[in-house]
Amino acid sequence: MSDSHHDSKTGHALFPASFDPLTNGHLDLVERARRVFPNLTVAVAHNVKKTGTFTVEERIEMLEGVLGDYPDVRITAFQGLVVDYAREIGASTIIRGLRATSDFEYEFEMALMNRHMRPEVETLFLMTSQEYFYVSSSRLKELVSFGTDISEWVPPAVEKKMVEKFGAA
Repeated sequence: MSDSHHDSKTGHALFPASFDPLTNGHLDLVERARRVFPNLTVAVAHNVKKTGTFTVEERIEMLEGVLGDYPDVRITAFQGLVVDYAREIGASTIIRGLRATSDFEYEFEMALMNRHMRPEVETLFLMTSQEYFYVSSSRLKELVSFGTDISEWVPPAVEKKMVEKFGAA
């Protein structure tokens, strides 16, 4: 195989998520995606129907604090359909993380719909690493509210913001 596999057609991936908050599970997926793709856009999905824990700006700030030194990673935010955004930025692949089988049905249906709308954009599923399998934002919020140490699952800056926002009074 020649070096042509890193051409513009396959060289750019989009990793969209709410990142609310950013977890070590997300960072694990970023690291693994970087091994496969020379260019990665990490994009905060802005859901107008959902009020997040953190503002889009706060989430971008947290991502930049942790990933800002990587020259191959671009951090952005977007609204609307992920396949439209992928096409807009020239990404040929959408990265999605899967935890449990409960994620699978939703992700599978979304991938099929995306493929129907934009057949040229692939969806690549990465299995979450075992140590982050059970980490979810709602679980982290609950743990922080009970004064539990969450440093094992989130970067230090995120832990600080979580404690400020949800810490036991």
